[in-house]
Amino acid sequence: MDKSTVAKYFYNLLKSSGYFSDSAAIYLNVALNFLVIMILSFFLFKILRYTALSILHKLAAKTKTSFDDFLIKNRVFVYVTNLAILFVIYELIPLVLVDFTDYEIYFEKFIEIIITFVGVWIVRSILLTFKDYLRTFRSFKDKPIESYIQVFMIVIWIFGIIVVLSKLTGKSLDGFLTALGAFSAVLLLIFKDTILGFVASIQVTVNDTVRLGDWITMEKYGADGDVFEINLASVKIRNFDNTITTIPTYYLISDSFKNWRGMSISGGRRIKRSILIKANSINFLNEDDIENLKKIRLITDYIQNIQQEIDEFNTSHAIDKSISINGRNQTNFGVFRVYVDRYLENHPEINKDMMMMTRQLAPTAEGIPLEIYAFSKDKVWKNYEHVIAGIFDHLLASVPYFDLECFESPTTKDIQKLSPNFKASKSK
Repeated sequence: MDKSTVAKYFYNLLKSSGYFSDSAAIYLNVALNFLVIMILSFFLFKILRYTALSILHKLAAKTKTSFDDFLIKNRVFVYVTNLAILFVIYELIPLVLVDFTDYEIYFEKFIEIIITFVGVWIVRSILLTFKDYLRTFRSFKDKPIESYIQVFMIVIWIFGIIVVLSKLTGKSLDGFLTALGAFSAVLLLIFKDTILGFVASIQVTVNDTVRLGDWITMEKYGADGDVFEINLASVKIRNFDNTITTIPTYYLISDSFKNWRGMSISGGRRIKRSILIKANSINFLNEDDIENLKKIRLITDYIQNIQQEIDEFNTSHAIDKSISINGRNQTNFGVFRVYVDRYLENHPEINKDMMMMTRQLAPTAEGIPLEIYAFSKDKVWKNYEHVIAGIFDHLLASVPYFDLECFESPTTKDIQKLSPNFKASKSK
């Protein structure tokens, strides 16, 4: 039985019945041929899909690699099955349109266009599979793979559109590519941001400027949080207030920003905060003060040793100590600085291998700043704040033991204490 006989099976059947005219039999033959092909294609699709997926699931379960699992997840084999069915339909079009050969080329072009788009979708699924698979490797988890996937997809879509236009117009691919070369200036203008983003993605990756999970700060754009996505066009940052800031990728190489990764991978997070001490509360220590401060365990040995050294110096130089300013002396502020140093040295949450010091800054109108400069072992924001709060709670409570005072802007109660007539004048 030749192809012509198969294609005209329903036509011959209808004509032999004697109830249909030649024209009606031709149109019904086409419709029934089309219906049969659709039914056969549907059942073939179901059989291929069920067979492919059942076999592939069994193979994926036995293999050690996860690549085949991602192929199934991204529906690669489903799209391949669709492509196979389309090729079958494409080959059967001459049989369906055996009596309408003039329309055959239009249906073939239509199927070819669908095949092109399905092919693009298959490539997309394979690229997504590679992306998911590479994400399983630790070395690729913080790399902007999405940017490269998007570049490949842009190229594939451009090629697919060129193929479709070539099919629709009947012109060869060479002709379209030649026209595309002349149109390149316009394309460069249209895809300017895409090209900039692609170049920026490469530079960000090569220079290791930003990784997924990095905490970055760009005050200009209100960004202060963790990077959770880097793609061709933008970088997405989840701020600490759970808002999302989107920044064009090329801004990462054109503008300045702060990346906190260095802190995250270092041995500690910096503590840099001051206590303001009233200048008029700083005094020389007398013998009673020294004896009281010796009771503070962290500085007992220091006070004893330094006082012995001071006494020997003053004696050897015949210093008149009837006036405290003469010779060498200890001050309550100096002893407090030593206490803060000893306290930090004994604090379990301070990294002793990094810079640690207490320094006196230049006097201000609010007092003399005593700055603590150290590094917390715990870099998690919440825990870090707890460490700082614990340290300064203790130090602020310790200040009165050294007969020092912290600066604080006067309140109404303070003014009332200083000026008894304040309340009366206010009531008037």
